[in-house]
Amino acid sequence: MIDEQTEKRRGSFWRELPILLGVAILVAVLVRAFVLQTFYIPSPSMEHTLNVWDRVLVNKLVYDFRDPRRGEILVFKAPTEWQSGTEGEDFIKRVIGTPGDNVVCCDNEQRLMINGVSLDEPYIYTESDGTRNQVADQNFDITVPAGRLWVMGDHREASGDSLEHYEQSTATDEAGKLQDATVPIDSVVGRAFTIFWPAGRATWLSVPDEYDAIPNAAGK
Repeated sequence: MIDEQTEKRRGSFWRELPILLGVAILVAVLVRAFVLQTFYIPSPSMEHTLNVWDRVLVNKLVYDFRDPRRGEILVFKAPTEWQSGTEGEDFIKRVIGTPGDNVVCCDNEQRLMINGVSLDEPYIYTESDGTRNQVADQNFDITVPAGRLWVMGDHREASGDSLEHYEQSTATDEAGKLQDATVPIDSVVGRAFTIFWPAGRATWLSVPDEYDAIPNAAGK
C-alpha cells in the first residue's frame, strides 16, 4: 500500500511539473514586462554614479501612478534623433527638469539653477586628480515643455543628453530645439532604484537631498 501511494505521488508530481514550470515562466514574463526589469550600463555617461557594466534594477510600475521627479535616474526609449542606429535603444539619465521648470546655466558659482534656485550636484563626475566636470559646457536658459523632461548624465562631458541635443539641434526656433532636446514622459520605461551587480557596488539610487530645496515651477 505504501509503495502504491508513493508511486501515485511521484506520478502526480511529474504530471504537474510542466504546469508548475509554465506558471513560473508566465509569472517571470509578467514581472519583467510590467513590474521590474534589469538593465546593464553600456556607456560612461553616468559615471561614477553608474559605471560601465553595472547592472541596475528598474521599477516599471512607479510611473503608472505618478510622473518622474527631479533627481531620479530613469530609463527611457531614446528619441529617434538620439539613437545611434539601434532601433528602440534604451538610455539612462538623471531628471534635471520636469514640465514647466526653468533650467538655467549658470549662477556665479557655476551651478545649474532650477526655478531660480541654485542646485549643488555632488554626483557630477570627478577625475582621479580631483578635476570635476563642468555642469554644462555652455550657458543656456530653457523652460521644459509640457509632457517632457530635461535629462542629463552625471558624467557631463561624456553624455549624449538634453544639453548636447539642444546644442546640436538644427531647428530654427526655440520650440523646435526643445523638442529635439527633451524626452517625452510617455517614452519612460521606469525608474532605476538600485545597483545590484557587481555586489561590491550594490547601493540604492536615491534622490540627492539637494533637490529638496528646488521649488515647483510657477503654476504647479
